[in-house]
Amino acid sequence: MTALPEFVEPAINRPVASPAVLLAYSMNDFRYFDIETLPDQREGILEKYRKEVTPPANIKKQESIDIWMAEKAEQAAIDMLGKTSFDGGAGHVCTIGWAVNDGDVRVEHMEDVGEEADILRAFFSDFSKYKSTTLVGHNSNRFDIPFLMKRAVILGVELPDDRAFPRDPKPWDKNTFDTMTAWAGAGKGDMISMNKLCGILGIVGKGNFDGSQVAEAWANGEHMTIAEYCDDDVRRTRAIHQKFLAAGF
Repeated sequence: MTALPEFVEPAINRPVASPAVLLAYSMNDFRYFDIETLPDQREGILEKYRKEVTPPANIKKQESIDIWMAEKAEQAAIDMLGKTSFDGGAGHVCTIGWAVNDGDVRVEHMEDVGEEADILRAFFSDFSKYKSTTLVGHNSNRFDIPFLMKRAVILGVELPDDRAFPRDPKPWDKNTFDTMTAWAGAGKGDMISMNKLCGILGIVGKGNFDGSQVAEAWANGEHMTIAEYCDDDVRRTRAIHQKFLAAGF
């Protein structure tokens, strides 16, 4: 697994020592976290998707079907494989970053899929057994938490107590805080990107690297780039949440 060097945190993203934030931290552990995921890494998996590719239903003529298959089938298979990075039943967690309250950010990153269970255990083992915990992420109730749960079940990794790590988080749960739904709402189509929310709140946003580039970076061995990106997202999540706390949310 990749070990991160110490980072100098941008001033705008440093923990805000407002009375409301300090009071909240004195009573609870807010666990800010973020994950990065990969598509299915099993050997030969792309060939499986090549066999499953079919042309759009509106293409009827055999000649048109043959042209479509020749020109677009390979990319369609690649796209199908890429979408498994959103499916905890098929994809992988390559990076987990987290911090408790205003503490240091810790990042665990795998350089080989055989290390996935290890980074899950590292994250889960850091949960406190004696203090109330609130998981704070961006789109975490819909994506991060379910993805982590599925990977843990598949890999045989023991989950933390369900009071700290809910199995089926709801917007009204007190042990989770999803910054996306807190801002945009919990409806099916209610969404806002972290980068856009950072811009609204005056927080330093993402740079030239984003989640869509993780799989390619991992394949190219750019492990530190991914780990640093995850670290930054944890800091952004914390800065966003502190805006809510300062407003008495």
